Amino acid sequence: MAVSFSNFCCLRRLLMNSTSCSRAHLSGFKSNLSLDKLYPSSRLDITTIPKAPESKDGKFSGYIPMDKIQVNYVRSGGPGGQNVNCVSTKTEIRFHLASADWIPEPIRVKLAERVKNQISKEGYFIVKSERTRSQQLNLADTLDKLRNLIHSVAQSLVVPEISQETLERQRRLRERAARERLREKRVHSMTKQGRQAPTLDS
Repeated sequence: MAVSFSNFCCLRRLLMNSTSCSRAHLSGFKSNLSLDKLYPSSRLDITTIPKAPESKDGKFSGYIPMDKIQVNYVRSGGPGGQNVNCVSTKTEIRFHLASADWIPEPIRVKLAERVKNQISKEGYFIVKSERTRSQQLNLADTLDKLRNLIHSVAQSLVVPEISQETLERQRRLRERAARERLREKRVHSMTKQGRQAPTLDS
């Protein structure tokens, strides 16, 4: 098999480059532009999935695990041309509310009370979005809706702390209301006594 001179030169150049690269690798040489020098404090292992944040003190962290919800795409309604007839962009996410351990239990119980009319017979809560003509944007919108709903339920469970000044002001208002109520009763009693007919002493 005949090898042309240009092919021979290309093969020789490839062999020389691979040899020089292997020597540089064995010598431990690293460029100043290597990732571990540019980002010394970062974790360069991109194959490891980061750990999900945990909910602390019964608070919702905002993290929604995608492996514990079901995502479905269906055809959107309304105008949209051929895109509506060809692409399923309407997004539905559903999850079993009673077994959703990624939501703290007090929040989950309150959420079940608030959306009891929107839960299916099997116990699934469904959130839908057809806001845009993009599956990714509608998925992000459904997750945002669910996250805001959980946060609003969590806020309703927070009992606001009442300061001592507020308690003292409320006590004075109650005392003033009680004094005003007694004064009105005395006035009313005196008015009734004034309406009675005088009696003749025998």
